[in-house]
Amino acid sequence: QVQLVESGGGLVQAGGSLRVSCAASGRTFSNYAMGWFRQAPGKEREFVATISGGGGLTNYADSVKGRFTISRDNAKNTVYLQMNSLKPEDTAVYFCAAEITGGVSNQRYEYDVWGQGTQVTVSS
Repeated sequence: QVQLVESGGGLVQAGGSLRVSCAASGRTFSNYAMGWFRQAPGKEREFVATISGGGGLTNYADSVKGRFTISRDNAKNTVYLQMNSLKPEDTAVYFCAAEITGGVSNQRYEYDVWGQGTQVTVSS
C-alpha cells in the first residue's frame, strides 16, 4: 500500500511563495494520479490541484489558477505544489492524495490514499 508524506509547509507573508512536497512509497507511483487538497479551520476539505500519472494533464481550482503549479518527478516518487502570490485565505493544512486507478479528479472521494498534511500559514 502506498504511503504519502508531505513536507515544506510553513509561515510566509502575503505575496510570498512556498513549495510543498509529497513523497510516496511504492514502485508504481507513476500509475497514480495525484492531488492536492486543503482544509482551513472550520471548513470542508477542498480541491486545489491534480496531475495525471505521466504529468501531462493538470487541473486547478479556480481560486488558485495562475498562482499555483502542480508537478511531479516520478523518478523521485514525489509530487510538488509550487504556490506563488500567496494570500491569507490560502492558509490551511495541505494534503496530498493518490488516486490509484490513475483517474484525474477534483473529487475527494475518488482518492484512495492520503497523507497527514502540512500546515501553510500566510500572514497579512
